Amino acid sequence: MPPKNVPQLAAVDAARAARVLNEVRDARLAGQRARVAPRPVIEQSWERMLRSGVDPEHGFRSGLLSSDEVRRRREESPLREVLPVLREGLLSVADVAHHIMVVADEEGRVLWREGCSPVLRKADGLGFELGADWGEAVVGTNGVGTPAVVRRPVQVFAAEHFVRSHAAWTCAGAPITDPRNGRLLGVVDVSGPLETMHPATLAWVDSVAKLAEAGLREKHLGALERLRAVAAPVLARLGGRAAAVDADGWTAAVTGMPYARRIALPKSPSPGRRWLPAFGVCSIEPLAGGWLVRSVDEAAEPLPRDATRIVLDVTRARRWSVTVSGNAGSWSHELSPRHAELLYLLAAQHGGRSAAELAEDMFGDPARTVTVRAEMSRVRRYLGGLLEHRPYRFCEGAEVEVLLPADPQGLLPHSTAPAVVEHRMSPPQR
Repeated sequence: MPPKNVPQLAAVDAARAARVLNEVRDARLAGQRARVAPRPVIEQSWERMLRSGVDPEHGFRSGLLSSDEVRRRREESPLREVLPVLREGLLSVADVAHHIMVVADEEGRVLWREGCSPVLRKADGLGFELGADWGEAVVGTNGVGTPAVVRRPVQVFAAEHFVRSHAAWTCAGAPITDPRNGRLLGVVDVSGPLETMHPATLAWVDSVAKLAEAGLREKHLGALERLRAVAAPVLARLGGRAAAVDADGWTAAVTGMPYARRIALPKSPSPGRRWLPAFGVCSIEPLAGGWLVRSVDEAAEPLPRDATRIVLDVTRARRWSVTVSGNAGSWSHELSPRHAELLYLLAAQHGGRSAAELAEDMFGDPARTVTVRAEMSRVRRYLGGLLEHRPYRFCEGAEVEVLLPADPQGLLPHSTAPAVVEHRMSPPQR
């Protein structure tokens, strides 16, 4: 029987399909020829498992991530933004079909798991739990780890799973990639007992994964539009060649040069001079949501490297802002109460603060680092290279000024952060 007929057989007679696939797996592990050839994607995965030493008879379970680490990864994962798309596309049908939906990050760690309650309990018995590692190199061929390796949708039936304990299970997973840079963000998977399998499940999961990628692409285009609005007045004042690009180098606007969809930036951009392919020596300056890239004539007078000025304005309640000024002009960003607190505390501590220290400053609890890291990740989306980490601090080349209210009691008046309350009682020197 050719391998392509196995999914159809499983849909018609799940028990017979399970027996056939068990024979295929046992023959392959024994180095013998089976009457049904494994599907190529499965055979290639089994070869990887045999080379890497995964035990086919005894499943291995890595330690689960802590609940705090799961929350941190959820907060930082771009997949959080498309969860509504995944839920709408998969959960209603999955629950009726006795499946569960699983979303894992690029490492194969399970971050979200929802669906049919009895199937969730069965998944617990397999170790398919929140925080579990379902990378292929850990648990063998499966609908989370294998799509992440081959970077395309894969359905795994019964004993096509390399580890025997997973042979009563079926899963279909599709990778989700970042449309900005092609990076793997994670895998969405629909799983359940073998008898619930349908040949169309893989196409269904893949179509929803593509909808999620389209949602991410739409969000990216919206971010470029916002960057274009910030950059327009800056570019209007400039002479020479310049472009406004996002953190991945996608172009929002240009002046004095042909439009290029993307400009190759350094891996970790920071303010200053850099040599860029096709542009030569350029000056890189931060913009809200991206970077200003200016072509520099090396024979001209060099631009100052420390020309960035950051002004944190906390004088008006609920109208807090940060303004960044550089060689090409300035831009401002209104701050949420939490971001105003964080930036104020960093400005007050010139040497920087660790995540634990900021958690102590904000909540009186140094263990709440997950919340701090998630919020700082959001702040860095618009301040970019102006914020360093380990410890968190403003970059060395920036001049930082804090505009304080005349009455110390007006300092972030709604804040209950212990360090802010202390500053109200004993204001720092201006």
